Amino acid sequence: MDIFIQLLINGLLLGGAYTIISLGLTLIFGVVRVINFAHGDFLMVGMYMIYLLAANFGIHPYVGLIPIAVVLFALGALTQKVIIQPLLDADEHIQIFATVGLSTILLNLALVLFGANVFRASVETGTNAITVGGYTMVTGQIVTFVVALSLAVLLHLFMHRTYLGRALRAVAQHRYAAMLMGINVNTVYIVAFGLGTAFVGVAAGLLAPQYPVFPTVGTYFVLTAFVIVVLGGMGSLYGAVAGSMIIGVIDTMAGYYIAPDLKEVVYFGIFLLILVVRPNGLFGFGTE
Repeated sequence: MDIFIQLLINGLLLGGAYTIISLGLTLIFGVVRVINFAHGDFLMVGMYMIYLLAANFGIHPYVGLIPIAVVLFALGALTQKVIIQPLLDADEHIQIFATVGLSTILLNLALVLFGANVFRASVETGTNAITVGGYTMVTGQIVTFVVALSLAVLLHLFMHRTYLGRALRAVAQHRYAAMLMGINVNTVYIVAFGLGTAFVGVAAGLLAPQYPVFPTVGTYFVLTAFVIVVLGGMGSLYGAVAGSMIIGVIDTMAGYYIAPDLKEVVYFGIFLLILVVRPNGLFGFGTE
């Protein structure tokens, strides 16, 4: 029983990391209606920036995530303005090809600049383990979990209590009706893409003490994030949080009780089973 509870705790804490990445991904899809296959590569860019700040200036990743989130917001906004905006009226597969192309560019740029070497931000804060009630937790995972839930609450308040947040929801529901109400849809798209990308900037700072950085580091996280977004309901912020926790727990449970190299098979199988029963995901479609 103690092992089960320990695995449950580990899974929920892992779900915190997935939550931040998935919130950004689902925000972009829910508002802009674009599946961003470069999302993981933006995470990789953020983690390299965090590493460079730590290695060259001694800035801790938890401090560095603030300017990096701002930089990635700008990068995401630029991506929407320059690459996605001209393709909004094109077929969906053209938009997908554009984000896949951007992903390829960022990946190969990282290979050119850093090679295939593995780097790590050498810090102590965030890597220590503490024991509470007989159960062991990594401080970095606790911080990530708390920040993830805080961001989810703040995003919910932003979407419901501010004019810009309500504009995001209006465009997500029906962009042409939003236009008739005087909302600048193109500006909303830029803000949504920027915010979604800024979320991976935050995730980069939180994950840097726990994970090494290399050109394909974002691939694992973003593949899992896609599963979470579809599982929770495409565009559903609540679904992104719930799906992250579910996948996090399944990940740790399957890794222990079945086999570490089969855990992806397990949660992909459960993911497909849920979609057979609920094709729109657990929470349906739409940005709340």
